[in-house]
Amino acid sequence: MTAKSPLEYFPAPRRSHFCSQCGSPVNRRVPEGDNRERDICDHCGAIHYQNPRLVVGTVPVWENRILLCRRAIEPRYNTWTLPAGFMELGESTAQGAARETLEESGAKIQLGDIYTIIDVPQIEQVHVFYLAQAVGPELDPGPESLEARWYDESEIPWDDLAFRTVASTLRLFFEDRKRGTFGPHHYTLESHR
Repeated sequence: MTAKSPLEYFPAPRRSHFCSQCGSPVNRRVPEGDNRERDICDHCGAIHYQNPRLVVGTVPVWENRILLCRRAIEPRYNTWTLPAGFMELGESTAQGAARETLEESGAKIQLGDIYTIIDVPQIEQVHVFYLAQAVGPELDPGPESLEARWYDESEIPWDDLAFRTVASTLRLFFEDRKRGTFGPHHYTLESHR
């Protein structure tokens, strides 16, 4: 799979222009009894709420090595990440994390406890990573990964990690491993200015 050019990569818009209920144009204003602007249909009265998106994933371990996947998709094509992605409707965070791990790496895992919950308000997301133990070293990356690989701590490609949430989760993991106790950790990643 080849990388998409920036002109081909369009993240889903967060702002509605037309009502998903009746197709009429929407207006942005504070609805009665609310405290922030929403997209509102003046024709049918529907209020279109936008809420943070959940990204779920795992920190898979096999014989003290961490699983990373090299991204075959934008954003951040050709950089390394923990297996993770957007949670789907109808699944729990745990189910989504396990699904994403299997889809992106082919790794079979036993899911552990929630490890990091990271608020990323500037991009309207919350990232949730679970600890995971691989049941074997076998990998079979799916179409969203160029490759998947087990890394020793000394081999982690820190300068080629895709996202700050991945880097911060890995740093915490290695610190916790030295202490012999693991999370959970909850924090906010502020925007770079």
